[in-house]
This record gives sequence, C-alpha cells and structure tokens, in this order.
Amino acid sequence: MTTPIHSGLANELNAIPLLAKCSALIFAELALISNDFRWLSAQREPISGLQSLFMSPVVSVNMPLAWNQTRRKDSARSGATAMSKSRKLPANHARPLNVALEYNPRTRHWYTQAGLPGGPQARRELLAPGFTTTPDHNLVYHGGKTIQNLAFTNFYVGGTQSWNHADVQNIDRALAAAMCDTHLNNVVMQYFNNQPITSTFSPSTILDDAKPTVFSQGDVEQLIKQIYSPGQMKGYDLSMTVFNFMLPSGTVLNTDTTPTRSSRHRPAQIKEQDTSLQGLGGYHGSVHLASGDTIYYAIAVYSEALPDGSQNGIVAFEEPWKNIVATFYHELNEARTDADVEDAIKAGDDPKATSFLGWMSEQGEEIGDYPVFEADSTLSEVMQEVPLTDGSGSVPVQFLYSNAVNGPEGPISEPHLIGTQAPGQTA
Repeated sequence: MTTPIHSGLANELNAIPLLAKCSALIFAELALISNDFRWLSAQREPISGLQSLFMSPVVSVNMPLAWNQTRRKDSARSGATAMSKSRKLPANHARPLNVALEYNPRTRHWYTQAGLPGGPQARRELLAPGFTTTPDHNLVYHGGKTIQNLAFTNFYVGGTQSWNHADVQNIDRALAAAMCDTHLNNVVMQYFNNQPITSTFSPSTILDDAKPTVFSQGDVEQLIKQIYSPGQMKGYDLSMTVFNFMLPSGTVLNTDTTPTRSSRHRPAQIKEQDTSLQGLGGYHGSVHLASGDTIYYAIAVYSEALPDGSQNGIVAFEEPWKNIVATFYHELNEARTDADVEDAIKAGDDPKATSFLGWMSEQGEEIGDYPVFEADSTLSEVMQEVPLTDGSGSVPVQFLYSNAVNGPEGPISEPHLIGTQAPGQTA
C-alpha cells in the first residue's frame, strides 16, 4: 500500500540521496504501522466516549439529509458499524456483503474480504481525516433479482414471555411506516428507473417457542422449514415476500451454518468475530426448499447496551426497539435491491455467481453497507429518526447509499431525475 506523504516531507526527501530517501520512507511507514498497532491494542478496553455516543439519543433531525461530501473524521478509529452478510470464504476469496456489522478490529476481516464473486478482494483503507466520498462505491446492477413491490411480515422468536407488548407494537408500526414512506422511497426509486416502489406489511406473529441463548444461520433456516411445512406461509406471494425474524433481548446471533439446537451436532461455537457480541447486527438471505419454493428472510438481534458496558448488536439509539427498526430497514432494502445474494455467496468463485447479484458495488457492498462503514464511530450521521412524509411522526432508519449523490442520503421530497440501468428481473 502506498502511504500518502505530507507535501513538506516530500520536498525535503527530493534533496536526499536515494538510499537515505528509502530509509526515511521505511521509517515513516513503520511509524504509521506502530501507531495503528497502538490503536488496535487500545481497543481491548472499553472506550467511554464511544459508549456515551451509543447511549445518547440521536437528534440532528433538522440537519441537511444529503450526505456532506467533505467531512472531518476523528483520527481515532473506534468501532463504526456496517451491515454485512452470512458466511466467510477462505482466505484470498472475495465475497459479497450481506450482514450488518459494527466496524472494529475484530470485524474488519469482513470488509477486507469483500468483493464480487470470483474477483479480487477490494482494497480497503481506513478513512482518513478530510475523506471525500467518491463514486467508487456506487452500486452497479449485475442482472439478479430485485423486488419492486415488496411484502414483509415479522416473526418474533422466543414466545410472548420474551417480548414487551409495547416493543412489538412500536417495531411493527415504525417499520411498516418507514418502508412505505414517500420521501424515503424516493431515494431507492433510482434503482428502479424512478418507477414507484411499494411495501405491504402483513400482521406479525409471536412464535410459541423457547427463548434461545444463541441463534445461528442454521437455526433460522431450520425454523423457516418448520414454519413452511404446516402451511403457515400459504397466502404469501413467496416471490416478493421477506420474512423477518426478530430475536429477543439477550439472545446472541451468529453466522454459523450449523443449527445450534440440532441433536446431531454440538452447539454452534460462538466465534468472536462472527457474533452480535462483536458487532453483528443482522443479515438477509434465502432458503431453497425441496418443494421448489424459495423463502427470502432477514434476521436481526435485539440491539442493546449490556449492564457491563458492552453491547449486543448495533446500538445507535437508546431505546432498543429503534435499533431493531433501523437494522431491518437496512436489511429489507438490501433484500429489495439484491434478493439472491445468498446464491452468489454459495456459488463462490463460479463464473456465474455474479449473475445472481442485483445492485452491488464493485467492492461487494449492498445499498446499506457503505454508509455505516463510512460513518465510522459517528453512527448518528447515518442512523437517525426522520420525519414521515405524512406528518404523523418520525421513524428510526439508516440512510442508504445513493448513486445520485455518491454517498449516503436521507429522505428527499422528489426522486432523483437520473438515468439508471434497468433492474431487469423484478417481482
């Protein structure tokens, strides 16, 4: 990696013999590496400033909602969040993102391994002070399925004893309102040739099961099959419906493909970098059933601050239900614009893998990923409560990536009048 050198130092180096110049450059590089190592070491202890950020209510509703193209970043990198996906590929293999992750040293490998299937891993550098967003992260349509007219419903895991009735009501109301909001949808319309997009919410269900301690990708796929078998998914248009699975307070989410509660397997191991205790917020994917049906799903943890000062999930709001709504807003819009990402991940380096993808950047990012990555520790810049178009209140959301402004963008009064590539296969 080439390290930028201060212009004054560069001028002085021009007057130094070649051998001395090389020595100076090596010394400068080692100093930067040393600083980076000291920062990584510092992350082993809680950062009180970051904790206070996560525990403070998010305001700034009246700030300009289009992303500020030139923005100052804190030089200390103290754990931002981002939404990413389900399983890792071997070293040196690129993979699309599809999960929600807090960006910190223990989750950084998700970003360094991100990229299009079969392609090189994207070059990632930590954001520097004065970083200016560029179109390098613009979304590109790859030919896969998108869902212009989306339907969704919520399944609450853990039984009625695990959920506060007010939380369920708030989540259902706010998520349905956010997904139908005109000003928020105006941002997403650019990926559908500026044609109207719709979202239909069906009443939620609290599942009659025990509260899990740990919940894996294998668990959610197994649960989908259990719900599907007795016909509980009849009446839904499966080609356009996303089933949301809400985990209760205290449950740890991971990306293990083994069912945690399977009698044939030992309990899924909690790998430090792949759990909600280390920054995982949620992910979306799909399951192909023996009947030939495909079930689209999203799952997210109950993101909250824990008594010991740590956190489970992605905590941007003081009230946990607001974190849940913002996470599922992220995941539902990624499912809308990139429905079959799970097939691309499973295909690995197959040359056809990329054809499963809908809208994704060349760096392997979906519509919700780069905004949180770029926000770094300042989550309030991209996770905010915004007013609803009809004036009925406000909803907590995460800003999505907009090609029109080359960065994250909040609600806008009119769609962008820009030409975008036709989405092709839609539902």
